[in-house]
Amino acid sequence: MLRSSIAVIFLALYILLVGPPLILHCLLTGSPEVMVRVAVAGARFALVICGIKVRVEGLQQIPPGVCIFVANHTSNADPPAVVGSIPRRVALLGKKEAFRVPILGTVLKLGGFVPVDRANSEAAIASVDQAIEHLKSGVSFLIFPEGTRSPDGRLRPFKKGSFVMAIRAQVPIVPISVVGAHKVMRKGELAAHPGSVTVKFHPPVQVDSYSVEHRDELLARVQAIVASGLPEDQQPLIANREKADSSLRSE
Repeated sequence: MLRSSIAVIFLALYILLVGPPLILHCLLTGSPEVMVRVAVAGARFALVICGIKVRVEGLQQIPPGVCIFVANHTSNADPPAVVGSIPRRVALLGKKEAFRVPILGTVLKLGGFVPVDRANSEAAIASVDQAIEHLKSGVSFLIFPEGTRSPDGRLRPFKKGSFVMAIRAQVPIVPISVVGAHKVMRKGELAAHPGSVTVKFHPPVQVDSYSVEHRDELLARVQAIVASGLPEDQQPLIANREKADSSLRSE
């Protein structure tokens, strides 16, 4: 609990002290690159304070152009671990509440992050449209398509939004398997636990042969790939696993 408290204090001070100069730099230069890089470094250092090590596999799988990174989600450690492992600027679809936090909300907006109101379907559709425009302008996205953190670490069914985004924007999807995050920062707990998180990048999935009407097929294919990189204790429940195995066999 002490490590977690120190990490929270560090992040609060980091945002207060570093945030305003970064925002000013972004406004003056018109580029969020430095701001995002420094923000990600701060989040990664918070993991270090908590005793969480991040191992990365498969960086060579990442294509050079714009793409959508799709990862399983089990812990609050996932976003900093994954974003910090991607060697380029990425944006996320984030809860709208985070955009109301002073300084942090401004950093998120300038960084190209898109707020999502999951309780409002029309607003959620508008957020997807906004994210597609960002993709077309050259900004890659990281999305956790389960929609929320898994309570037990097991892979949950994916939602369709990110796959519609990929098809409409015609950008490849890079599946990511995140291993061990549910053990270092469990859902419902405030304390972080020392340990390791492995971020595995898989080869990109091209979407040019899919239409929006066939988004379920793309979803099943990507979910199967993510599942293939997870250990037994993070595998989906039997019904979901059978669908994933069927999708892989059909490739």
